[in-house]
Amino acid sequence: MDRALESHAGWTFLTNHARVLAAIFEDHTMRVRDIAARCQLTERAVQKIISDLEEGGYLAHERQGRSNVYRIAPGTFLRHPADAGATVAELLSLLVHQDNTRTAAVEAQEAH
Repeated sequence: MDRALESHAGWTFLTNHARVLAAIFEDHTMRVRDIAARCQLTERAVQKIISDLEEGGYLAHERQGRSNVYRIAPGTFLRHPADAGATVAELLSLLVHQDNTRTAAVEAQEAH
């Protein structure tokens, strides 16, 4: 299922940090290049976001050969005071549920 990349101006509901974290959650061995393509960001932006997430304690990586393997800290609390008590795991479960629902809807439409 290839979707054309569309540029977007203005605000969005999800931050780029959330998008990158969700991409890594989906595949903890995903390359920066692939994360950038999926999130429609530059590789440099993804590298900066990964650095931010690591500095914040939300993400860690380990080199395995020439690749990185990422580990998300699921119990880490979200940063914004309005999200007090919510964890990364809870956020990711919402995003994954939404993505699975969207994929099922697209597949159902394609079957008809």
